[in-house]
Amino acid sequence: MTQFILSIDQGTTSSRAILFTLDGNIHATSQQEFPQHFPASGWVEHDPEDIWRTVRETCDEVMEKGCSETDEVIAVGITNQRETTVLWDRATGEAVYPAIVWQDRRTAEWCESLKKQSLEPSVNNKTGLLIDPYFSATKIRWVLDNVPGVQQRAEKGELAFGTIDSFLLWRLTGGKVHRTDATNASRTMLFNIHNQEWDQELLDLFGIPESLLPEVMDSAADFGQIVGSGRLNGASVMGMAGDQQAALFGQTCFETGMAKSTYGTGCFLMLNTGDKPLTSEHRLLTTIAYRLNGKPVYALEGSIFVAGAAIQWLRDGLQLIKNANETESLAEGTPMDHGVYLVPAFTGLGAPYWDPNARGAIFGLTRDTGIKEIVTAGLQSVCYQTKDLQKAMEKDGIRPITLRVDGGMVANNWVLQFLADILGARVDRPALVETTALGAAYLAGLQAGVYKSLDELASMWRCDRSFEAVMTKTQRDKLYDGWIKAVSKL
Repeated sequence: MTQFILSIDQGTTSSRAILFTLDGNIHATSQQEFPQHFPASGWVEHDPEDIWRTVRETCDEVMEKGCSETDEVIAVGITNQRETTVLWDRATGEAVYPAIVWQDRRTAEWCESLKKQSLEPSVNNKTGLLIDPYFSATKIRWVLDNVPGVQQRAEKGELAFGTIDSFLLWRLTGGKVHRTDATNASRTMLFNIHNQEWDQELLDLFGIPESLLPEVMDSAADFGQIVGSGRLNGASVMGMAGDQQAALFGQTCFETGMAKSTYGTGCFLMLNTGDKPLTSEHRLLTTIAYRLNGKPVYALEGSIFVAGAAIQWLRDGLQLIKNANETESLAEGTPMDHGVYLVPAFTGLGAPYWDPNARGAIFGLTRDTGIKEIVTAGLQSVCYQTKDLQKAMEKDGIRPITLRVDGGMVANNWVLQFLADILGARVDRPALVETTALGAAYLAGLQAGVYKSLDELASMWRCDRSFEAVMTKTQRDKLYDGWIKAVSKL
């Protein structure tokens, strides 16, 4: 009999199920994309049933492919797109409105009005977050205000709110368990990261009934037992973390000062600050990295809304490429200083700008500009945005000089070399780049007793390749100055 840990990795554009061996290697994997819905400018929605269907089907497929009748899944971990908001009926499990995705900007005007009332400092002190449509609180309020009857049903205790982890846990446990973990709770703008509780003043501010909210657990905990899901029936969910925190955990960034950057749909740079929450003076977020045995570890985070999504747009929107793999060879044949800057503010700009009204633009176009320059500018935009975050962290007193990277884009060697060059820092790509799913597996394995300590997990990390900066400071500064000028023109 072989034992495995199953990770459910529910992302913004696809759901995946991955079977890990106990030594942290991938045994089998299954992935399905699902539709994105854009009902109005700046709005982004998912059908919760698409999310549930793709999770269920990928779990069934990976079990069929990789797990014989005599094998055993000893624990399940869940990691998820964060902030995305679902409200559902406690009796039927049906959502009362589509999932409002983290990228959605429909509450931008209301967020501005809250800031004008000077409420942001208080919210920031409690949650580590800025008032922004990105987070769950204003999304919940929008559903309560705009779907007939929902406010009354919420007040009667008939409805439940959850980020995607909670929604999946509810469905997997047959509606028996309504829980989340501290990392996901810390992204709602309703959770006090200092006393580790839902904050009544914030609930009152947003007019959200406490009965909607899930119980908050450690990131490694006994979340609940799976029922009625094929061969996973009877398995226990033992690990849970938002995708960026799971990636930090999978990269084993357990020491203060260690940093990782994930390049998926968006880009998220997270720096471990230890047991003390560090308040940013430069519009970065203070968040919970993970919580074990009731003790939170904190992180400083910079969130970029569009990274891999920019390449997806070049492929699907402009149809300049047929496959993301083409971008590396196109960039290799393009001069570094081609003069074109693509600012992918398709859903506003995240850290450190926090401008929900910004929209994308391309600057520096000439008659000589072609596909390769625009594609290269798209790749570079991801690196320039990471430089923005590095600069902000530097001003807050901590400069990450080594960066562990993961996500779909890190297979591109050109991107990682340019990233090292523009940061003036070493960039390390791990041997296993599926670190988000791996982090959820590690958390579940810790709770199951497979792994005895964080030191044991740290010893399992392996580097595939390191990228060192070779660009001169003069060249680096010139390129980055061009980016800053482009952003200032939005």
